[in-house]
Amino acid sequence: MAKNTPQNKEYTPPMAKPKKRKAKPMPKADAPAKAETQKPKRKYYNNYKKKKKPQPKITSKLHIASLGGLHEIGKNMTMIEYEDDIIIIDCGIAFPDEDMLGIDLVTPDITYLEKNKDKIRAILLTHGHEDHIGSLPYVLRTINPDIYGTKLTVGIVERKLSEHRLPEKPKLHSVTAGDTVKVGKLTAEFIRVNHSIADACAIAIRTPLGTLLHTGDFKLDTTPIDGKMMDITRLGEIGNEGVLLLMCESTNAERPGFTPSERKVGRSLADIFLKNDDKRIVIATFSSNVHRVQQIISLSAEHGRKVAVLGRSMVNIIEAASELGYMDVPEGTLIDIKEVNRYPENKVTLVTTGSQGEPMSALYRLAFGAHDRITLGQKDLVVISATAIPGNEKAVSKIINAFIASNVSIMNDPETDVHVSGHACREELKLMHALTKPKYFMPVHGELRHLDAHRHLALEMGMDDANIFVSDIGKVLEIDSKGARFNGTVPAGKVLIDGIGVGDVGSIVLRDRKHLSQDGLIVVVAAIDQTDGYIVSGPDIISRGFVYVRESEELIDAMKQVSLDAIEKCMSHGHNDWVEIKNAVRDNLAKFIYQKTHRKPMILPVIMNI
Repeated sequence: MAKNTPQNKEYTPPMAKPKKRKAKPMPKADAPAKAETQKPKRKYYNNYKKKKKPQPKITSKLHIASLGGLHEIGKNMTMIEYEDDIIIIDCGIAFPDEDMLGIDLVTPDITYLEKNKDKIRAILLTHGHEDHIGSLPYVLRTINPDIYGTKLTVGIVERKLSEHRLPEKPKLHSVTAGDTVKVGKLTAEFIRVNHSIADACAIAIRTPLGTLLHTGDFKLDTTPIDGKMMDITRLGEIGNEGVLLLMCESTNAERPGFTPSERKVGRSLADIFLKNDDKRIVIATFSSNVHRVQQIISLSAEHGRKVAVLGRSMVNIIEAASELGYMDVPEGTLIDIKEVNRYPENKVTLVTTGSQGEPMSALYRLAFGAHDRITLGQKDLVVISATAIPGNEKAVSKIINAFIASNVSIMNDPETDVHVSGHACREELKLMHALTKPKYFMPVHGELRHLDAHRHLALEMGMDDANIFVSDIGKVLEIDSKGARFNGTVPAGKVLIDGIGVGDVGSIVLRDRKHLSQDGLIVVVAAIDQTDGYIVSGPDIISRGFVYVRESEELIDAMKQVSLDAIEKCMSHGHNDWVEIKNAVRDNLAKFIYQKTHRKPMILPVIMNI
């Protein structure tokens, strides 16, 4: 018999069984109503979901420019401008180059900031190193915005500013890593990082266009002296939120691997103290390296040594760090420099500035026997716990040679592990890029070779070359909703500090100083009677730094004759104008001297009318 299948015409589908509905139980008297226990179902009409309202298009633009810290070491200063708000990150100095004769310090040119000082909302400080805060005493003479920094940074700044007379009282505000401050339409969040000074921070600037992250100087130290590691978690969270532009330091972008921990220096110093218990130990380091100075003081106390501090900046920072709780100095360990000779030499440690060979620093004076209280000899060991900043190698070498000539034992890095950098090497820079995942990237803090090495690192990380911007001081990076590009410049350059003079030494003065240092000076003095047209006296020749007059009488006499001929020729033609006579003397004498000596001294004619 055929099965009842769909192919069989006689097939009829079975009737569906009616579903039995369960009776709803009556709610209990003490049970809450359904409406109170369940959320109402979301209602959809024709499967249509409500769309989010489109955000208004942002037409304003961000402008970012570095006024220092690019194509150079030091002088770090970055300006961020959005509509009527300007924020400044750091305000540092640089040390003068070899050709900046007589110059003490170099600061950024803030002409643009002075013209727009009503827009400046704040100066944000990443940490307390001189190349990030050193220009404040000079900048605050013309602008006076609010200044934000962590507790130690502000403490160092307060002591620095107290040494200067400013037209207005500085507006200093102390913050803690993790704090966010509102500055105009923008906000700034301080994020803890590790560096060779305590209380260093990166800064995240939130703008309507997106977040800008400035790392400041940093490294990843997993065993920091104070136990506070860089806040990797927060950096990753900001990266997940989205970073529009990363401005990341580049000082060690050429160095592979990771920067060693500061504790490595502590182990080396402990070994030095143990093996040299018969010597007085002199340690030169950066005054701002609070953690290293702390280790030196702690080791000295363990070995029964007293500690004397040399150098004003070192004294100021130790006092500030101790008062603010960043250093723990055992009672009775520190002594005044005047008391050093009261103790056996092997029971004293000297902590001093001058690790970069700065002339007239405490270490420099010790090296050349010019210190008024301490003389070093065979029973002393000098430890230079620092690496020479590019450009300072000759100065440091000069000090080392001077100590060796005085039979003073000396140790320096990299000979021994007495210094580690405070800056991130390549693997740490890669970590920063991986955490933040920026859309755009601008390397900062370094010479061009450092910036270019950081650019190549970003390319290795998969970043598009079109989104990497290697800038220069004064060059403006513009970002808007359409993208990022360089667009124009702002005034930028170097302001030279000579004594108490700020900016009064320019390129022409430096050129004259260099000219004088290389070829010397000749002064031609003559007295004439313009009315009757004859020479009353002279010309006389005064030489400084050119030739010794008493040993070059023949040359001096010839120079007098050339000057006399030039004056008489002008007067015989009726040219009695002083300017013409001076120019004639200068030109003729310069040609004669170059023919005889192949030198070009500076020539100053002094013509007096009698």
